[in-house]
Amino acid sequence: MLKRMFRALRQRALLPLQTQIANLQTQIANLQCEIADLRYNVAANAKTSPAVKIGQRHLFHRYRSLVSQGTAPALRDTGYRVFSQFEEDGKLLFIFAAIGIPRGTFIDIGSGDGINSNCANLALNFGWSGLFIDGRADNIERGEKFYQQHPDTWLDPPRFIHAMVTRENINDLIRQASLRNQIDLMSIDIDGNDYWVWDAIECVTPSVVIVETHIEFGTRSIVVPYDKDYVYPGKHPDYHGASPVAMAKLANKKGYRLVGSNEYGFNTIYIRRGLVEDAVPEVSPETVLAHRRNLVRAKLFDPIRNWEYVEV
Repeated sequence: MLKRMFRALRQRALLPLQTQIANLQTQIANLQCEIADLRYNVAANAKTSPAVKIGQRHLFHRYRSLVSQGTAPALRDTGYRVFSQFEEDGKLLFIFAAIGIPRGTFIDIGSGDGINSNCANLALNFGWSGLFIDGRADNIERGEKFYQQHPDTWLDPPRFIHAMVTRENINDLIRQASLRNQIDLMSIDIDGNDYWVWDAIECVTPSVVIVETHIEFGTRSIVVPYDKDYVYPGKHPDYHGASPVAMAKLANKKGYRLVGSNEYGFNTIYIRRGLVEDAVPEVSPETVLAHRRNLVRAKLFDPIRNWEYVEV
């Protein structure tokens, strides 16, 4: 009897302490989130300083001049990173300078938080508007907060949509954003059904498309079959997506030509036919696979060589 009473008293005494500990843990977690946001903001402010803006806009007009004189550099020599994962920012700047689009509209499918994005530099340093779509709620929440607070975008932030993208819903998701008819850039990076989603898009015809391919498939013209429920890594971390050859064929069918990629070859870039064909000429899929790293990556195909593929 006394033992039970003692245990009860001890539990009642410990309850306030446990509550305090739980509250403290919540406060620590919130503080960690605030610190992470602060780091994002500090890094982003450095990347959107007046010096960065002026330098890039000067480069834009320099490219315009070189294109008009017929002395533009090769796309492969124009890459650099501001917000993009690799050197896509510089290559996209050159392409839009060649086309003559200083301010446009983008769609980023599989955008993450929209900060480490192929479209963020255009949104923050050139005043582009657009749409970010991602399947993770925490990415959308972080991105919305960032753009709503950033001094360059708070008055007219990009739109954000939280959704798992499929070929069945992608057109409705784009229409839902009520963007203007002309889309200048579309980026697709959803680690899986990229090929099938682009194939399904019919509501917009962007001037430029950048889409991830699977360099491990080499020069084979193959695509992993469509699975609307796919989530990376699926059955195998290398069993997803389309080869650069297959994606280039899809691009050609949709009226685009392959013009390059990031240095490693997997983020392939396409321009709609009829636009700046002299200044930014077409290249072959074999060209984007030329990096020495891809010789090693090609060996990753061996364990999944005999799995099911769609030949295109």
